[in-house]
Amino acid sequence: MASGFRSPGSGSNRFPRPGYRRLEAVRPALRTPGTGSFGGRRSLFARAATRGSPVRSLDWVLNGAVLGLTVLSTLLIWSATRPQLLQAGGDPQAFLKKQLLNVVIGLVLLGTVSMLDYRLLRAYAPIGYLLACLGLVAVLTPIGSAINGARSWIVIGGGFEIEPSEFAKVTLILVLALVLGELRDGDEAPRGRDLALAIAVSLPALGLVMLQPDLSVAIVMAVVILGMAVVSGTRLRWIAALLLITLATALVVWQLHLLKGYQIQRITAFVHPTANPSGSGYNASQALITIGSGGMFGQGLFHGGQTAGHFVPEQQTDFIFTVAGEEFGFTGAIVIIALLGVVLARALRIAVHADSQSGALIAAGVACWFAVQAFINIGMTVGITPVSGVPLPFVSYGGTATLANMIGIGLLQAVHRRHNIFSGSPGGYRLGRT
Repeated sequence: MASGFRSPGSGSNRFPRPGYRRLEAVRPALRTPGTGSFGGRRSLFARAATRGSPVRSLDWVLNGAVLGLTVLSTLLIWSATRPQLLQAGGDPQAFLKKQLLNVVIGLVLLGTVSMLDYRLLRAYAPIGYLLACLGLVAVLTPIGSAINGARSWIVIGGGFEIEPSEFAKVTLILVLALVLGELRDGDEAPRGRDLALAIAVSLPALGLVMLQPDLSVAIVMAVVILGMAVVSGTRLRWIAALLLITLATALVVWQLHLLKGYQIQRITAFVHPTANPSGSGYNASQALITIGSGGMFGQGLFHGGQTAGHFVPEQQTDFIFTVAGEEFGFTGAIVIIALLGVVLARALRIAVHADSQSGALIAAGVACWFAVQAFINIGMTVGITPVSGVPLPFVSYGGTATLANMIGIGLLQAVHRRHNIFSGSPGGYRLGRT
């Protein structure tokens, strides 16, 4: 035997001669074709966990907060609708099943949008915005349906409705990012005419929403426009001009009595909450009673007396936070607020670390959208904002709202993922500069 090989059981040739390498036999691994070491499942997980993979590049803190809110939302919707359905002799899990379907479809949309290049989405934003505006026009025709005083819905049967204004929020953010995010050579921030173009582009959606009329959604859109203008680095004088125009418009609407009767009643009840507690102030007063009855740790899921008695209207949608306050108590309410805070904090972090001006604007727009809706919804249940029809993001029941919210998270993940994959520096993109 050659000196570089060691024969089994032999004590000779223990050390190979210089220039030779020891060769050792390696037993071939037994593999089943197509299964990998422990089957195809492990290989799939291994690929997903590989450094630089699309799945690993997602913001899982953000995903975890959204999933936590979704689980709490499903339980609260089930508890809010179960007693009334039982009394009516219907399926007590009807709303639960619908919401689970909404969540599954929403998660699919979230994953799909996350894997796309947000620059591609931005490029097709005008088409999506046009379709959303056509949907807003459609609700004003006979195919639209009026619910709670606003003609905002298109009923498609089977207990499902479409609210085009929810998709209009998403496409409006993308269009504004396209307008304010494309800076000319030498510019550090959008010019006045860029802001004017952004406002002009926003007017069709705002006008159509006001015609429904849905003042709360119009306020959300206005805050998104203002927030994205600020983040874009627009000069202070243009921001001040935008605020003055907004205030002037509000005064004109009020002076010309363009608000509907129920909208005026909501504002009056907010200013004088004890004036008519059994009339225009009923919703607000019952919301406070329901939240207060929960105490520190709540009465327990399915054990809320106010919720079971359905004293608060629309408690599975607009007033879902009252169910959380009664059944989960102050502790549960704080958990929901904290999870929403995590979503907003991660959205702002993604905006700061975005790889481009438009990416930062998309993330900031989504953050403004979720923040103002959460503030208005929770605020009306505790008496610091007027009663409105704005759902609580990721918590309120609703098909279109759930899908739009998940698409919004998908946009955040798309911006975050592109920074992780293509940005070579640990720092982020400086807002308002090229």
